[in-house]
Amino acid sequence: MAQIFHPSTNILARLSIGGVAAAVPILGASVYFFNMSYTTQVRLPRPQPIQFSHKHHVGDEGFDCRYCHTSVDKAASAGMPSTHTCMSCHSQIWNDSPELKPVIDSYRNNTPIQWNRVHDLPDFTYFNHSIHVTKGVACVSCHGRIDEMPLVWKEKTLTMQWCLDCHRDPAKNLRPKEYVYEMNWKPKADQKVPSGEELAKEYHVLSTFQMTNCSTCHH
Repeated sequence: MAQIFHPSTNILARLSIGGVAAAVPILGASVYFFNMSYTTQVRLPRPQPIQFSHKHHVGDEGFDCRYCHTSVDKAASAGMPSTHTCMSCHSQIWNDSPELKPVIDSYRNNTPIQWNRVHDLPDFTYFNHSIHVTKGVACVSCHGRIDEMPLVWKEKTLTMQWCLDCHRDPAKNLRPKEYVYEMNWKPKADQKVPSGEELAKEYHVLSTFQMTNCSTCHH
């Protein structure tokens, strides 16, 4: 009986099967990461009523986080700056800029600016900024390099799994409290810095059992 298909079709068949086998996991991974990016809004800058640049204020001018977020080490909420804080500088600097008109109007009318939240946890999740800061967790651990963001985006997913990864082993994210607000801090070659385990003990970080207990974050 004459051969119907050319021998080369065997090679094509094998390549097709191999291509499909390789495409399935690649497609699955692509869908997963696209879905994670879409649902968590990671690295998607949020539009704001005013073009406020953390890169300019923090990165270029060297503003400390606590200048605007005054309760970050004292309360559950980091706090948002009042317009009075903005005008402490901008009453003298760029006070005739059209971009600052909403700030000036807010100051004169005593009405807050309606900022769009970037890091917004579900209502059933309790997060306390002051606890994390006073235990040596740096701003950059959760917010990323905020000093390099012209518009703020969410750098981390803030999913439950992401939080638990840290709560199971917090030592890897701890640093001396005096360096919590430094975005690009790294120990100098000759600098003696306690290990994460030593800091966890010094700062009285809870046990892994307590840190991963549901009631810790879901009251």
